[in-house]
Amino acid sequence: MQFNIHPINLLRALSMALELSTGGLSRHHWRTAMISSRIAEYIGLDDAQQQPLVYAALLHDIGAASSWEEKKRLHNFKVHNMDIHAHAEAGYDLLKDSPQLGMLAIPIRHHHDYWDGSSPSGLAGKDIPLASRIINLADRVEVLLRDNVFIFEQRPDILSAIRNLSGTYFDPDLVKALHEFARQESFWLDLVNPHYYHNFFRNIDIYGLMRFTMNDVINIAEIFATIIDRTSSFTATHSRSVSLMAAYLAEARGYSSEEVKAMRIAGLLHDLGKLSIPNNILEKSGKLTEWEFAVIKQHTYYTYRILEQIDGFDLIAEWAAYHHETLDGSGYPFRISESSLRLGSRIVAVADVFVALTENRPYRASMAPDKVEKVIRGMVANRKLDGNIVADLFGNCNEAYELMQASMAYKQLPHEKKQSS
Repeated sequence: MQFNIHPINLLRALSMALELSTGGLSRHHWRTAMISSRIAEYIGLDDAQQQPLVYAALLHDIGAASSWEEKKRLHNFKVHNMDIHAHAEAGYDLLKDSPQLGMLAIPIRHHHDYWDGSSPSGLAGKDIPLASRIINLADRVEVLLRDNVFIFEQRPDILSAIRNLSGTYFDPDLVKALHEFARQESFWLDLVNPHYYHNFFRNIDIYGLMRFTMNDVINIAEIFATIIDRTSSFTATHSRSVSLMAAYLAEARGYSSEEVKAMRIAGLLHDLGKLSIPNNILEKSGKLTEWEFAVIKQHTYYTYRILEQIDGFDLIAEWAAYHHETLDGSGYPFRISESSLRLGSRIVAVADVFVALTENRPYRASMAPDKVEKVIRGMVANRKLDGNIVADLFGNCNEAYELMQASMAYKQLPHEKKQSS
């Protein structure tokens, strides 16, 4: 199993995870990237300059992804009157050490810096990175778009709102460029045409020849695992632990080294759709209502729909997203039964249950090893989990628990330490 993924294909999919809500998927990051690209093209940036700009625009709010309230707050044009810089700094911290995405850290760090220098960074005017200035403007244009109003009726008000902040929040030259090319009806129609996105990303695909290897994808998946696990104070290392445990069980089943790497990716991203669940549900200490559990159930659906878009991810999407499917067909969200449930998905399911039972949760403390084994073997008896994989797990349970302890000792990022202190 080898990967040869163009970065735009992976980032396009993962950016969708940043859009998740109980109401489904929005297109904020995609449209911000489209507007950014249009500005860059109009002012004459070449492909080498446009590539990191578009990538940064696709992930610009990555620092807010773990917080339900923060995501909602940012989709408000008046947000410039609030403290919106913390999520930009968090995004910088997530990406700055990444060999693959580190080039996006600075543009994301400053994407809400104001032209007049009134932002915490103190940068003003052209000292603010050009990519950041472009994303700032594109982001605010996108936030002003309303899906329930004909686009040409919105155009005057959007341009007026942007013009009023020219020279204070926005680069005057970029605002001027926006007003010039915004005379084109096609620009606005592209923004509200859901069928245009495919064309946009196909055109972006011409940028460079860089491809992601399996190890590259693992490193990027580690970043998103950190984001996912921050959604609850009880899951600080959950995705990483499931990844290690799934890889361990895959090795026990005779998977090749490349397949084990793919299993690591599946484990890291298995809860990607959890970004659609409000933090107050994830942290609830009491019994979930029927509606709350229905919200929980959508997370594996979104994990699958996001990952299936990435070329070469067919198996990984299944392994990751089917971890709540069961042998008796009573799982969710696809109600897949034993005959259609691949071994990889069964491995992730066992790993997920084992890790969950050994973690503290808002409704219970972590379980003792004998209790964990009793619960899991009971799930085998009830045809929820694969007995052969469970036999592998408890055939050397000491090693499994050592892996868990190593994962839980994962070193926090600097700003995570501040938040937890």
